[in-house]
Amino acid sequence: MSDAPQVDGAFWLERWREGQIGFHQSTPSPLLVECWDGIGAAPDARVYVPLAGKSVDMPWLAARGHRVFGVELSPLAVEQFFAEQGLKPQVEHTPKGVLSHAGSIDVLCGDVFALEEGDLADCNAFFDRAALIALPPDLRRRYVREMYARLPRGCVGLLVTLEYPPHQKQGPPFSVPESEVRDLFERDWTVERLVHRDILSYQDRFREEGVTALHAAAYRLQRR
Repeated sequence: MSDAPQVDGAFWLERWREGQIGFHQSTPSPLLVECWDGIGAAPDARVYVPLAGKSVDMPWLAARGHRVFGVELSPLAVEQFFAEQGLKPQVEHTPKGVLSHAGSIDVLCGDVFALEEGDLADCNAFFDRAALIALPPDLRRRYVREMYARLPRGCVGLLVTLEYPPHQKQGPPFSVPESEVRDLFERDWTVERLVHRDILSYQDRFREEGVTALHAAAYRLQRR
């Protein structure tokens, strides 16, 4: 068995079964809406969305003319996504998992770490709001070194992170400061921080857990 850190799939599947999905947003991510036009993604880009859940960011991207490729571990999340969007997907069984397709949106029910370079070869853009910050530190490094390395050169994307005093809350979501983002990515990617915003005042859940400072950050990344 590999000594590499592994995703706790059972944890995430249980959260979906129990409806513990506080990370889900009923409206498109504010930083996506604010920053996407400025990152320079091609109008017809295929956009990779890792750990997609049932994110309404996917139809938002599709409505802008993009082709969307989401990957999500939970079958329940995938089922709910298409039902809530009023879509009846075509379903294909692949070696990587069940691929559901409707319009310009593909969602693969599978493990992001099982993807190969060929699976992402035509993804010339990405949006990562819920993946990097969902993973503990050792798994974040594996995720960047393995998964992000499979995206093609020139790929451009938007990464959203959270920053808070890590001793005040047990993740996920985890605090990922700018220093770590740069340490993880700058070897292969150009990193530009676009936004760093105080969001504590409207994050009741964090305040209730005793968090005293909370910022959201958005980065433009481009693979060299």
